[in-house]
Amino acid sequence: MKKLLILFLALVLLISVPACSTQGTGGNDKGSGNSNLEGSLDDILAQIYEKAELEDSFREYIETGLMKTEITAENCASYFGVDLEFESGLASEPVMMPSAYLLALIRVKEGADIEKIKADIKANADPMRWICVGVDPANVFVENVGDVVVLIMSDNAGQALKDAFLSLGK
Repeated sequence: MKKLLILFLALVLLISVPACSTQGTGGNDKGSGNSNLEGSLDDILAQIYEKAELEDSFREYIETGLMKTEITAENCASYFGVDLEFESGLASEPVMMPSAYLLALIRVKEGADIEKIKADIKANADPMRWICVGVDPANVFVENVGDVVVLIMSDNAGQALKDAFLSLGK
């Protein structure tokens, strides 16, 4: 009887261990990437700038003409045109206005409807948010890789930055 009980418990353990393990990377199946990006938003921003195929003059602009700003619940609408719920946010924007450039990242909360968030940002982000200057609406990019959503507004480097961001999910 004891041998039968031990055999039964061993069988239950053998079946339950694989059932409790996670499969894949635990990412989000919605959007451009299936897995969540590792690291802080600051790390992700650095990877985007490193991977992007940019002109030397724009690389110099990244080093000398841009600053990082934390995106909070209070200032979220000024970046995205809409209030959003998110875990953390970071913007890379010009030190001196009126340069028409913005790259903003948010890490959304678990279970968030990423496609709705992207649609809300695309519909509400203002390509004329700067005094006297703006970007062509065709150069406003909203994408995601896993739980990180990016808004890029740039007439000069938008496509290259978008491509670099999306490559992080591969």
